[in-house]
Amino acid sequence: MCLAVPGRIKKITDGEAVVDYDVEERTAKLLEEGYKEGDYVVVQGGFVMMKIPEKEAKEALEQYKESLRGT
Repeated sequence: MCLAVPGRIKKITDGEAVVDYDVEERTAKLLEEGYKEGDYVVVQGGFVMMKIPEKEAKEALEQYKESLRGT
């Protein structure tokens, strides 16, 4: 099973996005157009798979952080 944590696109250059996860940044390839800086996305295998609403992303991030505190 794989856990996908949402991140926020910080920068887009030449078909690649720098995705910010608060604790680190990673680069992922964009498979389609329509993404912009500030969008929350899910990355899988180095590719941006989908955009998710900001509210949903923030809720998921909070739940993820809570799960880390419990360990």
